[in-house]
Amino acid sequence: MTNMTKRVNAIDGIRGFSLLGILLANLLIFQYGIWGKDELEFYSVSSADSFFNIILHIAVEESFMPIFTFLFGYSMIMMKESLENKGLKVKRYFVRRSVFLLVIGWIHSTFLWEGDILFFYGLMGFFLLLFLNRKKTTLLVWGIILFSLMALLLGIGAFIDEGNTGIVDAKKLGPYMEKTIDVYGEGTYLEIMHHRNNEAPIEEDSYLLFFLVLFAPFFTAPMFLFGMYVAKKKIFLNPLKEKRLYQYAAAWLIPLGLGLKAIYHIFPEYSWTEVSNTLGGPLLSVGYIFAIAYLYSRALNWPILKMLESVGKLSMTNYLMQTVICTTIFYGYGLGQFGKMGVGASIILGFAIFGLQMWISHYYLKYFRYGPIEKLNRIWTHFSFNGRPKEKRPKEKTA
Repeated sequence: MTNMTKRVNAIDGIRGFSLLGILLANLLIFQYGIWGKDELEFYSVSSADSFFNIILHIAVEESFMPIFTFLFGYSMIMMKESLENKGLKVKRYFVRRSVFLLVIGWIHSTFLWEGDILFFYGLMGFFLLLFLNRKKTTLLVWGIILFSLMALLLGIGAFIDEGNTGIVDAKKLGPYMEKTIDVYGEGTYLEIMHHRNNEAPIEEDSYLLFFLVLFAPFFTAPMFLFGMYVAKKKIFLNPLKEKRLYQYAAAWLIPLGLGLKAIYHIFPEYSWTEVSNTLGGPLLSVGYIFAIAYLYSRALNWPILKMLESVGKLSMTNYLMQTVICTTIFYGYGLGQFGKMGVGASIILGFAIFGLQMWISHYYLKYFRYGPIEKLNRIWTHFSFNGRPKEKRPKEKTA
């Protein structure tokens, strides 16, 4: 197996691994709602489920989506270089891909589930065009600046917050949660969609919400930019040569990230621990990335790695299928398990769903090259029915 093949397989494997963590974290939203996942007192969960919830917060939440974000930036540079090698104009392809993500994300969030990320990735695709042709040092510097600025603002906010700058209206939260439990657990598809799209316990004059929406691209940009930097740096291109880098990075960053996130739960009474938790998430993400890359650098021929790659190759299709499966299990128009299953049982469910996706993806790719959503994306992005970019042929010189 060549180094190039190992690099491609490693990226697909990391992407597949990220989808497992995303599913486990999203199961809290599927089961308790996007506003209820942090308000479990409304569901009278057991002490065991409270423990499992803390484990998810430390090891999973806010540490797997950044992996996906990192790989999004990484893939932008890979796609850019591929298009340039074919003599094609790059930005038009990225614009079309971003439009596709916006449309799919809007459909997903409007008609299926409120936890969509694809719409935001579509918006970020436009924002990241500003950095597409920048030098790798510029990407790294901007990533560090924006990450530091985010930490600084969060720190200031944590210390000056007096309870009146939040997004959620405490007076609305109780009635909203009671209605959510009833509608999501027993309501029809249309009732759930109406509740999801029209009701939320948000402060009507919350300037913090406006601030977060306005500056969201800058707060989330660091992991995108770090991914772009790593791609330009050609890291992951030679896994066998970079094995020691992967090993040491994982050995340092995983404990550091877990420690910083754990501090938030050990000392919840201190406002500054929110900053610790925020910093720990991305650090743990990078640690996970290098840990999976290290497995590939050892040339391990494990079947589970092959199956992770299969999930990663069909990442968008599998992400959307997770929504279809989980909403059918938890919502009233399906099995109606909203708020009933418990955190521990949902973790088992998550591994079962992901195991099924690994098995199906592995055998699907024996017969098809792309997933259905990936194929549509390629057809639209490249304006080609076969989903491949048309190489620009040099003009023949006339005599």
